[in-house]
Amino acid sequence: MGYGGEIKDSGLVTQATNDGGIDGIIKEDILGFGRIYIQAKRYALNHAIPRDEVQKFVGALAVAQSNKGVFITTSYFSKGAEDYVRGLNGSATIVLIDGSKLAEYIYDFGLGMQSEQVIEIKKLDADFWDSMEDDPHSGS
Repeated sequence: MGYGGEIKDSGLVTQATNDGGIDGIIKEDILGFGRIYIQAKRYALNHAIPRDEVQKFVGALAVAQSNKGVFITTSYFSKGAEDYVRGLNGSATIVLIDGSKLAEYIYDFGLGMQSEQVIEIKKLDADFWDSMEDDPHSGS
């Protein structure tokens, strides 16, 4: 998605256990001033992320002295979780990415994919040909 760009070590995956509620960190700029913290949960498609999981993440952000986070899941967020994030009113900026949106991003950014076939479909550019009629140097 372009975060981190050419910054060395722009992305960090935290340890699997005792991570303090943070699964990853992205450096936004080369000096490391801006950081986006990530929480990821792989849940079954029919299991919603409840409000308390998002609240824990917001608490982990406070401990990390940050107010920017992305919470990603393979499932979906409960209405309570979504309402909680909307109610933060700028005290923290949390982006919720559910399984459907995650799949969309994976496709759009080609993550783990290769192009198998590219098809080019052309159509006549009528404006190009119409301009030829008006050109006194076109030889007609």
